[in-house]
Amino acid sequence: MKRAKADKQQRANLPPKRLRGRKTWREKLADDKDLPRTIELEGKFADRFGTGTMVIPAPREVDALMRKVPLGKVITIDHLRQALASKHGTTTACPITTGIFAWIAAYAADEAEGAGEPAVTPYWRTLKANGELNPKYPGGIPELASRLRAEGLAIDCKGKRYYVRDFERALTGLDAP
Repeated sequence: MKRAKADKQQRANLPPKRLRGRKTWREKLADDKDLPRTIELEGKFADRFGTGTMVIPAPREVDALMRKVPLGKVITIDHLRQALASKHGTTTACPITTGIFAWIAAYAADEAEGAGEPAVTPYWRTLKANGELNPKYPGGIPELASRLRAEGLAIDCKGKRYYVRDFERALTGLDAP
C-alpha cells in the first residue's frame, strides 16, 4: 500500500508522456490558435466577471510576460491577467486560458531545458493567487521550492500548500509585451 502511494506521488511530479502524433510542449506554445481575441462579456460571463470586455491571450503572450520576471522576483497569474488586459485595453483577461497557457509555458521551458537550451522561461517565478506555488508545474513543489530558495526567497508550508513568504515584497511590475 505504501509503495503504491509513493509511486503515485512520484508519477504526479512527472510531465505527462507524449503520445504518438501529439504536439510537443514547445509546439503547443507556438500554436496561437487565432489568438489573442477580445470578447464582449455577456450573459454568464458578465455575471461572473462583470460588464466590459475580456481578452483571450495567445500562449506566446503569456510566455513572454513570464520571461520578464527577473531573478529573485515573482508574479502571480492574476498579475499576468492584469498586464494582458492592460495591453489589449480590455476589462480583464481570461483566467482559464491564462492559467492553461502558463502551464504550457512551464512544460515547454522544462522540455527546452531538457534539450540543453540555456535560457528558458523561469516558470517557477509564476505563482498562484496569494503567493502559492503551483504543484502542477514541472518537478512539483520540491523543484519549485528549490529553485525559489536558490534565488533567495523563503518558502512556507501551510497544511499541504506551499507559499513564498511575504511574496508581495518580491512582486515585480510588468509592462505588457
